[in-house]
Amino acid sequence: MSMMDYDRRRGMGIGARLIPLLLGLAAIGFVMIKGCQDGPFGRKQVVAISPRQESEMGLQAFQEVLSTANTAPRGPLVDAVQQVAQRLINATQSEAFLTATQTRPIEFEWQVEVINSHERNAFCLPGGKIVVYTGILPIAETDAGLAVVMGHEISHALAHHGAERMAQQQMAQYGMMAASGSMSDMDPQQRNQLLRLMNAGAKFGILSYGRGHETEADHMGLVLMAAAGYDPAESIKFWERMEASSSGGSPPEFLSTHPSHQTRVADLTNWLPDVEPIYEAVTDRPPSRALPAR
Repeated sequence: MSMMDYDRRRGMGIGARLIPLLLGLAAIGFVMIKGCQDGPFGRKQVVAISPRQESEMGLQAFQEVLSTANTAPRGPLVDAVQQVAQRLINATQSEAFLTATQTRPIEFEWQVEVINSHERNAFCLPGGKIVVYTGILPIAETDAGLAVVMGHEISHALAHHGAERMAQQQMAQYGMMAASGSMSDMDPQQRNQLLRLMNAGAKFGILSYGRGHETEADHMGLVLMAAAGYDPAESIKFWERMEASSSGGSPPEFLSTHPSHQTRVADLTNWLPDVEPIYEAVTDRPPSRALPAR
């Protein structure tokens, strides 16, 4: 083979390998352009689905959870949870909350359910479907402690974090597919090694965004509970109780989708001076009270 033929074939090979990369970049660019919107606190975010689609998916997931759950009957405990939820829901429309978070008012079809379970958890699905497990209530202790939990979860839904995570996963998948196609003529062992490394990078890239969402929900939730008339300083006490109740064994923070308790407390402490005036401006603050026993 002449040097000219070798150069020609080598150039064609490079060009062929570039095609999957270009297609992948185009697909990622399409997702970014189509889904770009204003997010909380003035940042830009990219989402994969519309608010209507989010709500439909949230409702379906909510119905699936309730179909197998032991929902708590109406009584003092459920009433207390729903009262806290309603104050937070009302505060999502308040000028103080919208201004501080740089968000627009969102209309959800809110629904709140309490589930009898030892699980220390709560969540708010897209569209405003809230679930509180009774296992988190002893750690919450008070209405304000519960407002910390629910304010955080409601903020995930208000910030469209679910749709944003979907877009991040889509873009990571497009990048992996493009990289795989561009390595088609590479030594198989070398190719597999590179793909494993790239997959780890994509995985932890998504995880880092997950921690960003958790921190943003902490921040928004702190503003929300203050706007609802709950003392934002109670958020620090809640996370201190959560840490004390933890059995240990948590993964290192850089491998976790959630910030460590210490990081959360430090962040909340830094944000308190900004949200305390919001709390002080609320004229109908609810009395501080312990949650009813199960």
